[in-house]
Amino acid sequence: MLARTGRELIFGRNAVMETLRGRRELERLFVAEGVREDERLRGLLALAAERGVEIDRIPRLMLDDATRGANHQGVALEVEPYRYVPFDTLLEHVGTMLVLDHLQDPQNVGTLFRAAEAAGVAGVVLPADRAADVTPAVVNASAGAVEHLRVATVPNLARALEALKGSGRWVVGLDAGPTATNLFDTDIPTPAALVVGAEGSGLGTNLRKYCDLLLALPMLGRIESLNAATAGAIALYELLRREGDGTTTN
Repeated sequence: MLARTGRELIFGRNAVMETLRGRRELERLFVAEGVREDERLRGLLALAAERGVEIDRIPRLMLDDATRGANHQGVALEVEPYRYVPFDTLLEHVGTMLVLDHLQDPQNVGTLFRAAEAAGVAGVVLPADRAADVTPAVVNASAGAVEHLRVATVPNLARALEALKGSGRWVVGLDAGPTATNLFDTDIPTPAALVVGAEGSGLGTNLRKYCDLLLALPMLGRIESLNAATAGAIALYELLRREGDGTTTN
């Protein structure tokens, strides 16, 4: 294994680049021998040198083994584990929050992190158990965006939602049930905390009770639903639009 005890390997050029720009402690950058050095890779190598990161050229097969066959694009970065922020610290920041209700697919979680960072959310809340956390696969799926987010884990999502309400946010849940109203036609006070449910099962029954509003995306075609990441990204940008123009309704 290339990563030493207590360290992990971030792989993929976008993920590695953003991690180099982030707040983690950096150890070594591994580059596959014979990889084509295009402008993107040269920029990555220059940033690594600027940050004082040791650069090791290794056989591609070693990198394949270390990343378990992932699409590493010829690079991997040895770093400390992801730095979560305390939930109480997260509450001090102003703006929309994203809450993920036990999502387990790294691709969905990474996609939502990427959308959240692009939409400028104040932070993201994850459950401490039975959910995907910030692993190298999630970092890669987010194209490194999670390295610029504030992410907190909590033992109890229901209590976290109560605390978010106490911080002045409306808690809104994405839900496909009959009591949900159209996202685009509903008054939504901002700032808000958007809760996105798990793949397949959706928003947990217990968490629905803590939501001030249940919102659904209109489905005008033949399919019945969007996946969690797509629906969450659309909802985040609608909340961003509401915050930006100071309105709570269309």
